[in-house]
Amino acid sequence: MGHPMSYALRPLLFALDAERAHALTLKALAVRAKLPAPAAKPNPRLATRIGDLAFANPLGVAAGLDKDGVAIEGLFGLGFGAVEIGTLTPLPQSGNPKPRLFRLVADRAVINRMGFNNGGLEGGLARARAARRGAGRLGINVGANKDATDRVADYVAGVSAAAPLADYVTINVSSPNTPGLRDLQHGAALDELLAACTAARATTPLFLKIAPDLDAAAIDGIARAAIGHGLDAIIMGNTTISRPPLRSPQAGEAGGLSGAPLATLARQRLADLRSATGGGIALIAAGGIDSGAEAYARIRAGARLVQLYSALVYEGPGLARHILAELDACLVRDGFADITAAATA
Repeated sequence: MGHPMSYALRPLLFALDAERAHALTLKALAVRAKLPAPAAKPNPRLATRIGDLAFANPLGVAAGLDKDGVAIEGLFGLGFGAVEIGTLTPLPQSGNPKPRLFRLVADRAVINRMGFNNGGLEGGLARARAARRGAGRLGINVGANKDATDRVADYVAGVSAAAPLADYVTINVSSPNTPGLRDLQHGAALDELLAACTAARATTPLFLKIAPDLDAAAIDGIARAAIGHGLDAIIMGNTTISRPPLRSPQAGEAGGLSGAPLATLARQRLADLRSATGGGIALIAAGGIDSGAEAYARIRAGARLVQLYSALVYEGPGLARHILAELDACLVRDGFADITAAATA
């Protein structure tokens, strides 16, 4: 699936601490963006929309990979239709103590307890402003500082600052690594947050990112709130604090699990969310997507966009183009004119 060069480099990267390897990969992507490269010809079958926002293809980079927006152009150069940077918080924060990022190689998975480590809104937005996007769409994912006395105010600050620069802004209330953050997914707290953020966004599309560890009642409540407040999309989901059977010795590490073992849960929660929303809001799928077949399964389950992150650790930079080719073959095989037709059939 990946490029031969990426397979040659992988043992070297895997010999390093996971967080250090991650930082080096972002630096390499930033350098790669400065090299001349032919632009991929867009495939009209792969075009998709969320409201008035058009995407050249439905494959996005999930937030967390490039928290500070240092490799936006390099990621677009890999073929992604959307890149979501962040999570950015109003003030810089160092996150949780290291080590906090673990590869579970035998499971093709990752566990992280990063804790919204980022350099803050100001720096991230400056890099977003400077980055060339081409035909790509840039999402900016915002969150609250760990020690914020008013978390809603932090989200409002993020949304209002990011909205003029972003093609869409995502409110992230689904990280398991900031104590109490997931409480914002429920009831009056969610209503207050969404009312404040929709007032701050001007005309920029606003997405909500939720956790896959929610039960059906919670998903119903979120669906009603998101539609009621006029949000444009819901991203299902983030990492999971649950633990399916895992083989890797790092399986007991605390934090959120992502990668291949998350696919079954993420698929089920997407189906639950589609049922709860009844087509009333666009859906985006994340979690365990590592092939064109898996991306297509999520699109057939109602997703307009799919996002990946952990699969890039194992498959390398050629993964995006491989998935897009495989996705197109699935559309042709099943006679769908485009992504929207497949998602709504």
